[in-house]
Amino acid sequence: MVFLTTKVMQRTALFVTFGGLVTSLITTFLPFWKTMNSDLNEVENWFSGLWHTCLYTEEVGIQCKAYDSIMGLPMDLQVSRVLMSVSIVTGGLSVLAAFPGLEGVDMCVGQPSVKRLLLVFSGVLSWVSGLTTLAPVSLVAYTTVVEFWDEGFPDVMPRWEYGEAMFSGWFGGLALIIGGTLFFVAVCMGDYEQMPPSEPRSPQAKHRTRHYQKTEVL
Repeated sequence: MVFLTTKVMQRTALFVTFGGLVTSLITTFLPFWKTMNSDLNEVENWFSGLWHTCLYTEEVGIQCKAYDSIMGLPMDLQVSRVLMSVSIVTGGLSVLAAFPGLEGVDMCVGQPSVKRLLLVFSGVLSWVSGLTTLAPVSLVAYTTVVEFWDEGFPDVMPRWEYGEAMFSGWFGGLALIIGGTLFFVAVCMGDYEQMPPSEPRSPQAKHRTRHYQKTEVL
């Protein structure tokens, strides 16, 4: 394809990675990881995130409060805080490292090996960022399912369910992994373009090549 060049692939990878990073960043601070409402009081909706817990009522609106103690949090939320922080840092470094490695950017000019290394490094960081986003979201999803189907809780007791932030976290993590993969594809495309053209070795191939060249001139 004419439009699928190395330059276009590099910018596509950067765009997808940056979109995944922004999505993961928003997911980290959204209080909608888990939601809960009670059949006894339908006007109240509870929301829980990594940093805040919120209560929504029709009269007052939404009110959020930070957790009182980190040590009092469940283990899945503590682990998720750490992993999401790692995801944001590695995703940001991936975008910063990829920018000077792009073709057409006046940085590291005349050093193709350095640009290639930066793109590979960005791909690895993007993969790490994607995995550290998918891991905490999946962990919280797993604990939510286990607690929801726990037969030890009374049936009248409300239970936590999936919130909107869970799905945005999965989307952001997949975008980061796809962006890292596209960086590797761009590197492979650049290596292929820099390969010297292979010359035909067999006499028949040489004869066909001369015939094609003569026909092309005519």
